[in-house]
Amino acid sequence: MISLNLSPSLNPGLLHKTRTRQNSTRLASLLSTGDKPFINCRYPLGFSPIRDSKPLLSLTNPSGFSRRSRSISAVGSSDPDPDIDSGEPENKENKKAKNLQLGIVFGLWYFQNIVFNIFNKKALNVFPYPWLLASFQLFAGSIWMLILWSFKLYPCPKISKPFIIALLGPALFHTVGHISACVSFSKVAVSFTHVIKSAEPVFSVIFSSFLGDSYPLAVWLSILPIVMGCSLAAVTEVSFNLGGLSGAMISNVGFVLRNIYSKRSLQSFKEIDGLNLYGCISILALVYLFPVAIFVEGSHWVQGYHKAIASVGKPSTFYVWVLLSGVFYHLYNQSSYQALDEISPLTFSVGNTMKRVVVIVSTVLVFRNPVRPLNALGSAIAIFGTFLYSQATAKKKKIDAGSDKKI
Repeated sequence: MISLNLSPSLNPGLLHKTRTRQNSTRLASLLSTGDKPFINCRYPLGFSPIRDSKPLLSLTNPSGFSRRSRSISAVGSSDPDPDIDSGEPENKENKKAKNLQLGIVFGLWYFQNIVFNIFNKKALNVFPYPWLLASFQLFAGSIWMLILWSFKLYPCPKISKPFIIALLGPALFHTVGHISACVSFSKVAVSFTHVIKSAEPVFSVIFSSFLGDSYPLAVWLSILPIVMGCSLAAVTEVSFNLGGLSGAMISNVGFVLRNIYSKRSLQSFKEIDGLNLYGCISILALVYLFPVAIFVEGSHWVQGYHKAIASVGKPSTFYVWVLLSGVFYHLYNQSSYQALDEISPLTFSVGNTMKRVVVIVSTVLVFRNPVRPLNALGSAIAIFGTFLYSQATAKKKKIDAGSDKKI
């Protein structure tokens, strides 16, 4: 029998639930090998390591290259929702407070995403040079992280040569995904770009299958409405532009390859959390992007700047648009990481799908883009397909987790 030295601050009911869910065969294996908990096994007793203090921001990355932290309430549960309700009044009050906090996080996430898309498009309408604007957005995020690290508002990661080498690939694919999306935003309506970007699961399933992953039939069927909806939306789009369509598609490819490559190259760097990892990727992506931006469109920036000022009227207005696009680009990503840290991946996927709907509707209302009935139908079908995909993949993960427990 193992004697566990548990902190008295932990909820007794929660500990009882967690302890009763331990697999007896895994415990016997642990005893026979004599390994110590939390060293050579990944939480073999079902308890995640408990730290005395937490960073100012508790963030992870929803895009595949982060290590999601697990709270003590999520341990030992196979349900999508990690919350465990012991029925005690104190826990119910904590759950209400957590739901309120989560609602605020979701509200900020949606609001910041809407603000970014609106002012990003406003800036691109008068200054159609997405390479420079995309570089500035990465620059704003890099400065944000450097401020957090310099003033010790967030723990600075330990950078090593192997980590930088492992980060080169994901940062490159992140650069491709970001600049391609900005190019698409500059050529077509924001709503159309987001509809095409909802097809990202299609590329994820295809590329992952080529690399050896297997998916059940339900996942393959869920991507059919995504393909059909995006196709219908494309052929009926009023602002259709081949460059805009290509940019959105390449953005999907870039972000999917970033996710896949990150899972393979960054597995040995789990001590670096999502926010720090994203900050490092933003800095490297800026190093990748800005020199190419100078080569691609640098000779047009001065002339384009004067035309933009003449079009807007006040230089300060243009500066505010660009600044807001950069700041809110980083903030909405930050809020999404915080949301994923507090909820299950399935809930996050549904929230992300609804976020895309909110952004599409908001930008259509702000920019008064004409929308044909068939275009709206195609958009709805594509977004509904992403919802079905999130449901199907969540079931797959649950089945896989159950199989791992049996093993």
